Amino acid sequence: MTLKVTGVVLAAGAGTRYGMPKVLAAQGEWLRAAVNALRDGGCGDVVVVLGAAVVEVPRPARAVFAEAWADGLSASLRAGLSAVEADYAVLHTVDTPDVGADVVGRVVDAAVASESGIARARYGQSPGHPVVIARRHWAALLEEVHGDEGARSFLAARDDVVAVDCADLATGRDIDVR
Repeated sequence: MTLKVTGVVLAAGAGTRYGMPKVLAAQGEWLRAAVNALRDGGCGDVVVVLGAAVVEVPRPARAVFAEAWADGLSASLRAGLSAVEADYAVLHTVDTPDVGADVVGRVVDAAVASESGIARARYGQSPGHPVVIARRHWAALLEEVHGDEGARSFLAARDDVVAVDCADLATGRDIDVR
């Protein structure tokens, strides 16, 4: 049986602290890096969730518009997961440009091998992206998310999330200011 893994790039925000929508940062290079990381890291399908700015997404990704993007990250997460049919979703953010395919592949492998089907990259002591979540958890995740928070509370409430050390591959640092 072949598992279907889909990448979801959360890129709908206005980037208020950054000063512009991050999907536009570095002339679209961050977006290209996120799509490439997901594609080359094992995702057969890649969805980019747009909102504050609408751009053409790099191939092979497809765009999804989060109507309620101004409500925060939860709206992006809902739009992204609603647009995919997969066994696993790889949640990734557009503002972590040094995260590459090697990180994505490592976290996907850990999630697939685990009983929980949930894995999250760690960079030293800091949790980060990507986060991989098996489909069987999506309904519970979406029940819990609200406002400008993504999967953080859902993940923090669980004791079965596999922490995958990726500090040897990237910093995982999200860029909030220019």
